[in-house]
Amino acid sequence: MSTAAGAAEHTFVTVDIGTGPVQIEVARIEPAGASSSPLIVFLHEGLGSVSMWRDFPTTLCQRLGCRGLVYSRPGYGRSTPCGRDQVWTPDYMHEAALQGLPAVLRAVGVHPEREAVWLLGHSDGGSIALIHAAHASHGLAGAILLAPHIMVEDLTIRSIEQAREAFEQGSLAASLARHHLDAQATFMRWNRTWLSAAFRSWSIEEEITAIRCPLLAVQGIQDPYGSLEQVFGIARRVPGTRVVEIDHCGHSPHRDQPDRLIAEVAAFMGA
Repeated sequence: MSTAAGAAEHTFVTVDIGTGPVQIEVARIEPAGASSSPLIVFLHEGLGSVSMWRDFPTTLCQRLGCRGLVYSRPGYGRSTPCGRDQVWTPDYMHEAALQGLPAVLRAVGVHPEREAVWLLGHSDGGSIALIHAAHASHGLAGAILLAPHIMVEDLTIRSIEQAREAFEQGSLAASLARHHLDAQATFMRWNRTWLSAAFRSWSIEEEITAIRCPLLAVQGIQDPYGSLEQVFGIARRVPGTRVVEIDHCGHSPHRDQPDRLIAEVAAFMGA
């Protein structure tokens, strides 16, 4: 699937996460000679999908000699769409971390208790990685967090309000339609959740104190969706967290500064 994850093998698996069976879009990356190498699981952003990672997963895995697993959560990409009237509760990232992610790993035959598994999450995906790591009964090898959220900031809300204007009046709807079966449902469910009054008090600040695996927390200095307090807040609560600030970088370090990011991940993983 060249537009999604380079030379990755693109398939679908069926999982049941409590609401009935759903089809999950999956891309596997298997560099030559890497059959027993560590596995990096890529967790996309709040409007992301397999295809929105572009070639970054394959490029990273090939440079590090690692295997990769990329998937679209339900309602995203080519996975089973969500209903247009479906509303998320504020714990939707917990559901993705504690039910969805384990179900996908089981479906593709990944056993974190028996192999080295690293999580690499972007934005919502970074928060999902943190939640999973805080509750994992097995030992994750570590987690790489790109622009993660641990609480809701005013600048995040302002940017999400601007995103809604861009979706309704600009080109964002057409852009997302290239990556999602139902871009309207995907966008509005995410946008309504983050802009709801119930979500303003969302926080995982105390929850992440249970994390015991190594963390790399990366934040673009020019990120309009989150301040540096997000990553420094993680570092204060999880001793040993490595924080990387990247200049000339917005909300997507893997797109804005891919070479710098790959170098930081390689150093963190010891590759």
